[in-house]
Amino acid sequence: MNEFFAGILATLMAILPGGATVDTGYVGYLEADYVYLAPASGGRIAEISVHEGEAVAVGQLLFSLDDRQQQALLDAAQARVASAEATLDNLVTGGRSQEIDVIRATLSKAQSDLVLAQSNLARSEKLLALGTVPEVRVEQDRAALNAAQAQVNQLTAQVGVAELPARNAQQLAAEANLNAAQADARRAALELADRQTRAPVAGLVDRLFYTTGEMATGAPVLSILPAGALKARFFVPETDRSGLALGDQVAVGCDGCSAMRATISYLAQEPQTTPPVIYSREERGRLVYLVEAELAEPGTLQPGQPVTVTR
Repeated sequence: MNEFFAGILATLMAILPGGATVDTGYVGYLEADYVYLAPASGGRIAEISVHEGEAVAVGQLLFSLDDRQQQALLDAAQARVASAEATLDNLVTGGRSQEIDVIRATLSKAQSDLVLAQSNLARSEKLLALGTVPEVRVEQDRAALNAAQAQVNQLTAQVGVAELPARNAQQLAAEANLNAAQADARRAALELADRQTRAPVAGLVDRLFYTTGEMATGAPVLSILPAGALKARFFVPETDRSGLALGDQVAVGCDGCSAMRATISYLAQEPQTTPPVIYSREERGRLVYLVEAELAEPGTLQPGQPVTVTR
């Protein structure tokens, strides 16, 4: 649109006597910089939550894509985090209390068996002295005592090992695995959040380029006309260009509306026409320059409306 209007207006102003100035001021049109919203990644549109012409606020949901795959990836990542946390906790604190309790119970039984084996050996030795039992009986009880003592020693060592924390290298590896799992979970959460697109600015929904169910492949799904983004684009002759500066106040009027205040925000450095290499006095009168002025209160005006700008 910009090039189309610029060409028409530049041609019109070039044929006016003395350049682009007319009695009613400088001619131009209204324009705005739209905000185009596209998804971070492609996918099928699950829902479009706004309509054309609807006013939206910052952060309002505009549209969402199918997120079932991203939700599944997040669930899997969170499960890996839970597993990594459990592994690290087990290495830091040692065995679980239930496991240690089982080993202690087994140790207690082994200690009872040891006491019994000691008692049996003592009795067998007395009976051997009296000649009532064979020597082989004493050897058997002595072997049973040695086995019971070995069992007690083994279980005592197992309790000590279960209560010890992991070695430093093992703990570092478990911490690294947990950090990696947490990073994967954060990335999965971000990818899931990206399936919803929210308004970065307040304004009006101008156009919807897709409908629900279509595949969005990176192109804009909709455009927003930001609040207060309307500006007047007009053209001034070369003779008036030097009299304008950024920040100057101008009045913008249109058919059926009263004049509105605007502030010049842009002054083109290059002319809109293509003059000869050597600028004669006559040719300089044909040069026109693009100027932009931001409207303070655009009201209900829309982009594309022709306007007249006066100083």
